Amino acid sequence: MMVIRRTIHFVCVELLVMVLLFYRDAMAYEAEKQLVQMLLRDYTREIRPVKSHDEVLCLNFSVSISQLHEVNEKDQVIKTSLWLNHVWRDVNLIWNPDDYDGIERLFIPSEKLWYPDIVLYNNADGQYEVTQMTKAQVKYDGTVAWVPPAIYKSSCEIDVTYFPFDFQKCVMKFGVWTYDTSLVDLTLAQETVDMEKDYQVNGEWDIIGAPGRKHVQIYPSCCGFSMYSDITFSFQLVRKPLFYTVNLIVPCILISFLTVLVFYLPSDCGEKITLCISVLLALTVFLLLIAEIIPATSLVVPLIGKYLMFTMVMVTLSIIITVIVLNVHHRAPSTHTMPNWVRIVFLEILPKALCMNRPDMGDEGVLPPWEKQISSNAEKGQNNIANERRRQSRRYSVKTEDFIDDNKSASRKSPQKLSDINKAIEGIQYIAQHLKNEDEFSSVREDWKYVAMVLDRLFLWIFIVMCVVGTCTIILDSPQIMNPGNTFAEIPYDDITNNTCGVTDDMLSEYIRNLDMSIQ
Repeated sequence: MMVIRRTIHFVCVELLVMVLLFYRDAMAYEAEKQLVQMLLRDYTREIRPVKSHDEVLCLNFSVSISQLHEVNEKDQVIKTSLWLNHVWRDVNLIWNPDDYDGIERLFIPSEKLWYPDIVLYNNADGQYEVTQMTKAQVKYDGTVAWVPPAIYKSSCEIDVTYFPFDFQKCVMKFGVWTYDTSLVDLTLAQETVDMEKDYQVNGEWDIIGAPGRKHVQIYPSCCGFSMYSDITFSFQLVRKPLFYTVNLIVPCILISFLTVLVFYLPSDCGEKITLCISVLLALTVFLLLIAEIIPATSLVVPLIGKYLMFTMVMVTLSIIITVIVLNVHHRAPSTHTMPNWVRIVFLEILPKALCMNRPDMGDEGVLPPWEKQISSNAEKGQNNIANERRRQSRRYSVKTEDFIDDNKSASRKSPQKLSDINKAIEGIQYIAQHLKNEDEFSSVREDWKYVAMVLDRLFLWIFIVMCVVGTCTIILDSPQIMNPGNTFAEIPYDDITNNTCGVTDDMLSEYIRNLDMSIQ
């Protein structure tokens, strides 16, 4: 019996609690409904929510970024996802929480309230204002907080001087389009853009800072001498160069160093010009790829463009020099005479300076050990043949002279025989002179080939030095590489000053001076 009573008592208590909770929710719903009806009964969203017409409505404004979608260098446009934080005080939305069941805040659709028409001045997409109308949070003291999300495409002047190791400064200028500072004035709630809430890291760009500053400006061409305030955020972007380093920089450097191999390739192979043209075509393809990425501007030449042009100049010079070297290589005594200065410079001075030793087949030190015996035997055989030729020559000379002397006396008896002998002697002398000239021509031809080899070796070292120095000078010229910590050191950013609601005398005098200077 006691258990039944306790069970009934417990069930009754639960039912009572549920009824009380339901009654409280119903009362709260009725209180919130009455409060919203009371606030919006005579509310006019077309009028500024101030007590008097000459009162300035102060609007605290700040921005939070959730994602940097892209930076379009060619169209000079950046795409961002932002949260626009608006905070202002509406005197028509004040109530006593005690009169409405302790309700201290409400969420009211922003379409039913007055809100500032803040637009992005440098918009590049056609949508200048917020399109997603979210609810606004209203507190009992009249404070309205409205945080609508928005995706903006804003124009940004892209500087491609140090591409792909570049850094950009892109500004986003927000301001009230309708009201001047005497009616609605902006104040900067945070000194920088908030990137700690829900920011997604971009794969190509890093945002190292986004300071904001309040400006007050006069637009005499359209709005007379009324002053309009705006908040300008300067996004400091630094490119992550890994992708371009792997796909552009490294291939360009490797192709540029292929130019050096042209001078190491022997002239007899016939492929020197082919290699030069292949390198030039490869660089032309890379230049076309870069032209599709960077914006079409004639103000500056990007860093990678400078390097490609430097490499193209080197390849062009290598083609010209290769043609000259091939011309020297195929010269012959019948077409060219080697000047003495060429013989002195390219056969005596430069080979020593370039550590080149011309092969000498008479020197046993040139041959490997296993060929020394063969060379020695061949040398002895050649010496024996030469000695035998000299003995035969002397014997032939003596016999010829004796034969001539013997036949001088018989010349009168046999003139036809003497004529045949003279022709034979002339033929032998011609053959000997021809062989001697052929040896001399062969020696001079080998000298021209050696001159071409010296030229190849000379320009090999010159182009190696040019490639290394040019690569280091051009690529390392970017501040992001040499001094990454102070990339934006030379870009001045003023401190946030005059971040107060309303126009002060100092601000007014400053703008008047600026206006006078612009008129002058």
